[in-house]
Amino acid sequence: IGGGMAYTFMKYLGHSIGDSLLEADWIEKAGEMMKSAEEKGVKFLIPVDNKVGKEYDENTESMVVNSDEIPDGWMGLDIGPKTEVMFADAIKGAGTVIWNGPMGVSEWDNFASGTITVAKAVAESGAISVIGGGDSVAAVTKLGFADKMSHISTGGGASLEFLEGKDLPGICALADKD
Repeated sequence: IGGGMAYTFMKYLGHSIGDSLLEADWIEKAGEMMKSAEEKGVKFLIPVDNKVGKEYDENTESMVVNSDEIPDGWMGLDIGPKTEVMFADAIKGAGTVIWNGPMGVSEWDNFASGTITVAKAVAESGAISVIGGGDSVAAVTKLGFADKMSHISTGGGASLEFLEGKDLPGICALADKD
């Protein structure tokens, strides 16, 4: 789990997340997901370090801190270099990669490193890769990796719902013969 979503999981773990993005209504669910993964022997990766900024601005002052040490007044804007290595190593050994959402504010050069590292790792992995969501698709396309991905969908949420086995209204409409 990377990007803005990761901070909700870090908050569940009791980490200080400063002013990072937080979906407070999902903290309990994040914990349930982590416990479920552990019970099933599934490795659940969250960032161990983050590149943080003083404000949500491309040119903001920034620094790298451990995930449990994001200071008040700072916000996570990308995964850190240790996390990049950890995620890339996990991807190298994967048979399938499903990726939805960038690792940071990837449209800003100062906070794009995590997304670049993950995109490169997926492209070089040889794994079956499904990339969902406009920001992820834009990143892999901009980086020249789109042709190395197995499937790309700009419908990130719809891609995840499809993988969950949920009915998609557009598909249902096509299948409805009445």
